[in-house]
Formats: sequence, structure tokens, C-alpha cells
Amino acid sequence: MINAVLVFNNSGQPRLTKFYTQLDTSVQQRLISEIFALVSHRPASACNFLPLPPLLASTTPPPTPNQPHNDTPSLITYRHYATLYFILISTSTESPLALLDLIQVFVESLDRLFENVCELDLIFNFETLHAALGEMIVGGVVVETSLEKVVSGVKGQGKVAKRRETPGIGVGVEGLGAIGRGWR
Repeated sequence: MINAVLVFNNSGQPRLTKFYTQLDTSVQQRLISEIFALVSHRPASACNFLPLPPLLASTTPPPTPNQPHNDTPSLITYRHYATLYFILISTSTESPLALLDLIQVFVESLDRLFENVCELDLIFNFETLHAALGEMIVGGVVVETSLEKVVSGVKGQGKVAKRRETPGIGVGVEGLGAIGRGWR
């Protein structure tokens, strides 16, 4: 199960926070800052998997006979593309490699929906961002990983905003550009 999906920029500002398990707002805020601190200080050559920070591990109740231990959040999976970190918090029942692929499909779908997505697209068109995520994950369960189906589902909802042409603002080196076309 996916417990949370987070997207940060390089400065630590959240661009998307979607929790599928209920946590107090104060715990969510501390968790967001703690996870950003963990992933932002890792070298690019480091593994993209981390154990769960002690903050969240201490808030989850101990396993009971009715609830097996592998339903508790235990893993952070992330990818860093250009100016954004895409982060998933999941249980041990999810495959870490499948989660990396899920992040890749999410990024590629955003790139197709926004035609060379940049961070500003995510800020000003958060409805499209949430619609794409909603096509892929429902209630913490991955329901779709086909890039074409995700993109067509969001377009079918009419959630794709038209980008206004603004002189001087374009998708360049500082934008995400073609982030979905290869690993960084």
C-alpha cells in the first residue's frame, strides 16, 4: 500500500502532498521536513530507497493479530528529476522497483499532459497534477500504470489546462523539460 505521495522542489517547498493514511497535521508537517532533509542530502549516486524515519515509525501502532506487520509504512522510495523530488512512502508489501517505475510513469504522464512540464505547471495547474495521481493511485492502491491510459483518463476529465504563452518564461534548463524521457 502507498501511504503518501510527496513532491518537493530543491528548496524543500512541497508541490504535492497526498496522504492515504490518516496522520495528525503536526506529524505530517514534521514528516515532510524530515523526509526532505533525508533525501536532499543524499548524493546522486546513492540508492533511491530509505527506511522510514523514526518519527512516522513511532506513530504507527504495533501490529496486532488482526493487522499483520507488513501493513505499516516502512519504506521511502524517491527519484530526483531536475528541480523536483518525487517521493513515495509505502509498506513492505510494495515492490521497491515497481515504485520506481510508478514514479517514472507519473513523471512521464505529467510531461505529456503539460508538454514539457515545468515546476510552475505543477503550481498553477494542481488540478491536473491531482487528476494524474488519482488515475494511478486510489486509496493508496496502485490501480493504473499504463502511461496512455493515465494521460487519456486525465484528458477525458477535462483537467488539462492550456498553457498561456508568457514572454520571457519558458521551459529551459531550469524547468523540468524532458524529465520523463530518461533517468537523471
